[in-house]
Amino acid sequence: MATKEDYYELLGVSKTATAEELKKAYRKKAVQYHPDKNPGNKSAEEMFKKVSEAYDVLNDAEKRAAYDRYGHAAFQQGGMGGGARGGGGGFHDPFDIFREVFNQQGGGGGIFDEMFGGGGGRDGGRDGSDLRYDLEITLEEAARGAEKEISFRKNVTCERCDGNGAEPGSKRVTCPTCRGAGQIRRSGGIITFTQTCPTCAGAGTKIDKPCTACHGEGRVPKTTKLHVRIPPGVDNGSRLRSAGNGEAGLAGGAAGDLYIVLSVKEHELFERQDDNLFCEIPIKFTLATLGGSIEVPTLFGKASLKLPAGTQSGTTFRLREKGMPSLRGGRQGDQLVRVHVEVPTALTAEQKKILEEFGRISGDANEPTSKTFFEKAKKFF
Repeated sequence: MATKEDYYELLGVSKTATAEELKKAYRKKAVQYHPDKNPGNKSAEEMFKKVSEAYDVLNDAEKRAAYDRYGHAAFQQGGMGGGARGGGGGFHDPFDIFREVFNQQGGGGGIFDEMFGGGGGRDGGRDGSDLRYDLEITLEEAARGAEKEISFRKNVTCERCDGNGAEPGSKRVTCPTCRGAGQIRRSGGIITFTQTCPTCAGAGTKIDKPCTACHGEGRVPKTTKLHVRIPPGVDNGSRLRSAGNGEAGLAGGAAGDLYIVLSVKEHELFERQDDNLFCEIPIKFTLATLGGSIEVPTLFGKASLKLPAGTQSGTTFRLREKGMPSLRGGRQGDQLVRVHVEVPTALTAEQKKILEEFGRISGDANEPTSKTFFEKAKKFF
């Protein structure tokens, strides 16, 4: 049996990594292994699922604490993985590790659940599994919000038997194990436990003739389409919960939830830093020298940026509230613009003559900047 890889090692961070360090590491790995950037590469797709699972756990304080204490064993009983799928990583019950040990020692599955009220659905049924769907969006969609339609496969209630697992026209008979009680009693030393009947799953009755469509399962796989609204301000790793859109429950159990985990495509112009956006733009050296105004692209249209005379290459300017909206409803981020002064590579004879005259008037020919710099640097050697 293969051993699962360490979540911290998958993301390339230490066990003391901060939330911000985890986010940066995940963003880098997600971009590196995303299926859209590695079409047909099964290895990259598998790594993308692994790093998403790792971030899903470590980004949640409670899950991270459980993982630090018990490792992967903390999430062995169900949960969610990557894509629209069950099993694997994230959204797990932190009591699963105790449930597994306790039930093994007690000699049956479900004693822990009976004592602490977990594990079952309505009327002795079993709740459906939560599912996860990975959705990639653009930075523009993350900034403005978007409407998306997603398609995925999941187990839904069988229409032929309405989820009860019995062939129409057939009947259910009294369970021979619990004799209709839905529960059985077990002795654990001096304590007697009551637990859900393993034969009828607490229903008290047993199917006489299983449904031919679902073979008694009460559920069948089906492709489902869902309309999703993405709010402005989401980031890599943001999760949207769609209640009741996970897998259907069994024997009256509640349906699970669907969690849409978002990843944001790398932008060709902007780099996101929390709620701020960063970009570099080139400017002419005459504009940098004389000053003036230029139009700067933002995710919400163009904005005017005033440059003072003598602007140096590498200077960063701030455009207030032109960054990302706050997902928590606070102040909108800023856009940071760093200018890069372009030096002309080809000059006409007239342009060269004018610049030479400028240099003569400025005294550049008599005292070059490089000479002044090296004279100042002497004291450091």
